[in-house]
Amino acid sequence: MSDADVPETMATYLRLRGLEPSAAKKRRKKRRETDEDNLPFAPGRDPKGLGDLLTDLTRQSGWNPQLAREDLVLQWAEVAGEETARHAEPVALSDGVLTVQCDSTAWAKNLHLMRATMVTELIRRFPEAGVETIRFVGPDVPSWKWGPRAVPGRGPRDTYG
Repeated sequence: MSDADVPETMATYLRLRGLEPSAAKKRRKKRRETDEDNLPFAPGRDPKGLGDLLTDLTRQSGWNPQLAREDLVLQWAEVAGEETARHAEPVALSDGVLTVQCDSTAWAKNLHLMRATMVTELIRRFPEAGVETIRFVGPDVPSWKWGPRAVPGRGPRDTYG
């Protein structure tokens, strides 16, 4: 059946139904470029929770190490144990050395013996804090070596004798 054999009304009907492409339709149909960022079901288009957004923000801003150090201090009782946390508390973290001040030198010595276990646990829980070792110190007592009346050198010695 050629175009001359088809009645005008039937040819119009076929063109409207899309069964016979027309020149006008070829002109209208352009291939659109696919914008992969705006596809509705593309990977990464799922909505994110607030926690995920904050995690991305802290990672991109470089805040993770500082926040890990803060978490270490806040969760010290869980890492060290309740009894130990009552007698020892972290006071400083610099150059990978966590300084923990203890109530007594006995606590400092006992915790020093458990240092490897505690460092392993800290690295497992807070890898971005940068803890490499722990230094346990005894109670903060006044030092007689420093001050306005300290004598440089060996100082006065017993001259009787």
